[in-house]
Amino acid sequence: MFKTLFRTLFALILIPVILLLAQGCSKSSNPTSPPPPSGNSVSIVDNAFNPTLLTVDSGVTVTWRNNGATTHTVTSNTGLFNQTLNPGATFQYKFSTKGTFGYHCSIHPQMTASITVK
Repeated sequence: MFKTLFRTLFALILIPVILLLAQGCSKSSNPTSPPPPSGNSVSIVDNAFNPTLLTVDSGVTVTWRNNGATTHTVTSNTGLFNQTLNPGATFQYKFSTKGTFGYHCSIHPQMTASITVK
């Protein structure tokens, strides 16, 4: 009887411990974060554009990628572009005129940034 009780207690303790260890090992110790934006791209995550200031040459296409979990827009302050980006979506715009072009998220107006074309 003692052996049966010992085996039962051992199984009740050991099985949950093994499951917890297996679950912990299957997850990365470093949470996955979006890759940093490349030279001509803007990442959208945590209700912010990154970078907020980007300088490109005339004729360059800039790519925005929504790396967050919330829908955002990329909306030109002057009406040049207005694109809704669901999580994971991208938008591209070719800047052919020199100047500074401000933009924002119309869903989250505190999100602002600009592109300077030289």
